[in-house]
Amino acid sequence: MTGWAAQALRAQAAGSARGVLEACRRGLDVLDDHRMTLGASELRARATEQGAELAALAQRASLVSGGPRRLLVWSERWRATVLSTPPTRPPADPELLSGMTAFREIASRAEAARMEGRPVPALEREQRRLEREIRSRTLHMRGEAPGDGDRFDVGRLLERLGEEVLLVELAVLDGRVQVLLCGRGRVRRFEAGLLAEAETEAEHVQAGLRRLAHPGAEARLPVVEAAGRRLEELLLGPAAAQLGGGPVVIVPPGRLHRVPWALLPSLRERVLSVSPSAGSWLRARETAPPPEGCHVLVRGPGLATGGAEVPELADRYGCATVLEEDEARVPRVLEELDGAALAHIAAHGTFRADSPLFSSLRMADGPIVVHDFERLDRSPYRIILSCCDTARLASVGADELLGLVTALLPLGTAGVVACSAAVNDAAVVPLMLALHKGLDAGLSLAEALRDARAALPGDALHQATGWAFSAFGAA
Repeated sequence: MTGWAAQALRAQAAGSARGVLEACRRGLDVLDDHRMTLGASELRARATEQGAELAALAQRASLVSGGPRRLLVWSERWRATVLSTPPTRPPADPELLSGMTAFREIASRAEAARMEGRPVPALEREQRRLEREIRSRTLHMRGEAPGDGDRFDVGRLLERLGEEVLLVELAVLDGRVQVLLCGRGRVRRFEAGLLAEAETEAEHVQAGLRRLAHPGAEARLPVVEAAGRRLEELLLGPAAAQLGGGPVVIVPPGRLHRVPWALLPSLRERVLSVSPSAGSWLRARETAPPPEGCHVLVRGPGLATGGAEVPELADRYGCATVLEEDEARVPRVLEELDGAALAHIAAHGTFRADSPLFSSLRMADGPIVVHDFERLDRSPYRIILSCCDTARLASVGADELLGLVTALLPLGTAGVVACSAAVNDAAVVPLMLALHKGLDAGLSLAEALRDARAALPGDALHQATGWAFSAFGAA
């Protein structure tokens, strides 16, 4: 990679944008071939860091010598590449399966001990040991997919977007956000604010949403709304006035994955979805639902509301498979999720910044983690995660994301509704019921979520709850 970077820098010094792009293309192709020999999604994601300099050089050359289309192509070239092909499925390894079962049991015992106020150091040490063993076994898996992949095509994207839908891809060059507005047959570029300022503002918004998740915090609502206006100026800039009134797909860089996009004034009342990349949105858009997929409703333990929406949803769907109490155990849940048309999981979510593939949802027998989902032949076509922090992701490598949502998208899931912040369990219930009402009427996840937000009471608690949830993908 150093050789191709040197070649690109030499071409840049000679003023040859074409030479820069050719060196970057060839260098990234070499790294692609290497990445695809790796089976684990974590290793594939981290390996992209080796190509970050080449990707940045190519984007700068595109900005200087080409139009917005070329910048879009190079922005996509090294963004969310892990989602372009499914990870290698973990083998039916008895030792790995035994380790996962032991991890689940220890994690469940540790959680019970914490709730009872008993000491947990020994259990936590054993849990960390089991995590290291599981991670070691998965990291040694060999890749099976060829290195060519599905190359991004701007024409195909514009065709799928049509005349109504706009896709807004945010690229970052030298610390400043470049807004690429795609739709109606063309790509336009606008310059917005500084990424560092947007990240700071996004953290302030997250803190505000956490506070609004508790009753009695109404005075914080104007502060959060003002932060949303500032975020719009920093992230969309003049592009905000060009969005029209149709659906919008936001494609942010990895460092902005926690922005609650529905809070931004120009996005608040429209059909809105989020995608890690334009290529990922295209693949989701072109994913067909399973011909005979079922509906699966899962209710995990320990929820403040007891997962109160699940019984009502069971009545709505009639023949849905309902897993609750002792039936909501990881092996049974995975069995029912495989190939489902729609899954709704009401369970406590935990994001692991230190080890994102151990981010989890709490089931009756312990946590179901990203490693478990990667064993599915086909993840649910649509999945709704009605709990805190399920949309939190770890930004790793050049511009990659690891977590629950991004684990599902390459496995057959075309749409996810998940939450990027702490939310009030009681306020989630009416949002979820209204969301499913829209789905039952034939709406997409993004359309149903927009209508569900509008149907909530107008108080600060319910507004913040609606803003915290996002629709990912294109289903």
